[in-house]
This record gives sequence, C-alpha cells and structure tokens, in this order.
Amino acid sequence: LWNKHYARNSSYNPRSTATLRPYLNAVRATLQAALCLENFSSQVVERHNKPEVEVRSSKELLLQPVIISRNDKEKVLIEGSINSVRVSIAVKQADEIEKILCHKFMRFMMMRAENFFILRRKPVEGYDISFLITNFHTEQMYKHKLVDFVIHFMEEIDKEISEMKLSVNARARIVAEEFLKNVSLHVCRSSHLEV
Repeated sequence: LWNKHYARNSSYNPRSTATLRPYLNAVRATLQAALCLENFSSQVVERHNKPEVEVRSSKELLLQPVIISRNDKEKVLIEGSINSVRVSIAVKQADEIEKILCHKFMRFMMMRAENFFILRRKPVEGYDISFLITNFHTEQMYKHKLVDFVIHFMEEIDKEISEMKLSVNARARIVAEEFLKNVSLHVCRSSHLEV
C-alpha cells in the first residue's frame, strides 16, 4: 500500500514490502495462537511460578518451537509453553555497516529492558533480540496489543536501520569530500612552492 510515509522515504522498496507483509502476517497469526497462556505453579518449588519456556523443567509443558523465515538472515523463533512465550528475532544485516548499527541499536535497547517489560536483557543465541511474554503480562495487558507491539517493532527496526545507514553513508560522503578538498588544496600549494 502506497502512503505519504513511503513517498517521503527514499529507502522505500515496494518489492521488500510485498514480501514483508506475508512474513508479518505469519508471525502475527502464530503469536496469537501461542499467547493462550494460563497461570501454572512450579512443579518443583512450592508457591513459585516461573516461565516454563525459560526454566524448561518438564517437556510436557513446552510447545513445539516455530521458526518463521523471510530469508536466510531474517527469521523469528517463537517458543511457547503453558505460561510463557519467548519470541526471538533475527534482523536483516546485509553488510558490515548494518551489522554494527544493529548491534549498537539492540545493545541500547537491552540496556533499557526494564522500560519495555517484555524485553529480555540477553537474546537467544543466534538471534538479535528476544521478548519474553508471561501469563502475568497477558493478564495485565491486552493480548492483541502485545502482538501489535512485536509486529510494529519488526516493521520499524528494518526502517530504522536503513535510515541510520543512509545517514552514516551521507556523513561519510561529506567527510570524504572535505578530506579530498584539503588534500587537493595541499597538493596545489606544494606544487606552487616548488615552482
């Protein structure tokens, strides 16, 4: 769908949006199904309630993990259990600049994990960022809003990294131009002195 935002955004690629929508729809549907959580007391420690997807105390409380892939670099791992769901996202990183930007951005967010409630401080190995949603979150917040947050995050992170990359490239171009101006000016002066 074409809108004003895409008209202004120079990094917009209609082909990437065409593949993004089915990918996000698949993630949304899987998350909605996985978020059927209920309160479940620990079978090991009395009066304790821990996310089973994290502690993995018994196999019968865990659901089959689901991986939804857009391509070999972009994927989502959804691990469900009776009282919690862990969502891990691998963000597209086409080159070294995107890898650095992604790492810095995710590190910045994870340092502020307490402000996001469902964000894990450390991602699952092989992924860039992870969210942990427990039955307490679904009791205190709307399920559809939690799903919307994850989907919106996935949409925005790609745009954010693309915009940061454009900004870094623009700055690098300006620095290179200034450097070349100074070099050419220095060469001209030294050639005049030799004459």
